[in-house]
Amino acid sequence: MNVNYKIQSHKSFEDTIEDLVESLKEQQFGVLWTFDLKGKLVEKGLDYDRQYTILEVCNPKQALDVLNTNHEAGFFLPCKIIVYEDHGDIYVGMPRPTSLIGLLGDSALISAAETVESSLKTAILKSCEVFNEKDLKHQ
Repeated sequence: MNVNYKIQSHKSFEDTIEDLVESLKEQQFGVLWTFDLKGKLVEKGLDYDRQYTILEVCNPKQALDVLNTNHEAGFFLPCKIIVYEDHGDIYVGMPRPTSLIGLLGDSALISAAETVESSLKTAILKSCEVFNEKDLKHQ
C-alpha cells in the first residue's frame, strides 16, 4: 500500500481548495491552517513556479480519542492535505493516516485511523467530483 493517497482534480486550483474545505466540513473536519507554499517561497526570494497549498485539518473528537489512547499519536496531528499543480494538472493528496499511525505499533489506534482516512478520502473525492474510486488513476 502507498503511504500517500492522491487523485487528480478536474477543477481549477482555487475551486479545488474551496470545494475541499466545504467537503471537509461535511465530514466534521475543520481547516486549522492554510499554507501557500509557493507564495512563501516567492516572498523569500525563491523561484517556485507551481501552485502548492498545504491544509492542516482536524476532527477534534477523533483527535481527542487517539490522544487519549496514545499521546504519541500527536506526532501525526493535525492531518495534512495538499493541493498542488504538476505540469498543468491539479492534484489533491495526503499521507494515509493508517500508514502514519501504523508507525506507532499500537493496534488500539488502527480503527480510529481507518475512520479518519475514510472520511478524508470521502472529502477529497467529493471535492474533485470523483465518485467511483475504481476509475482513479492516482491512488
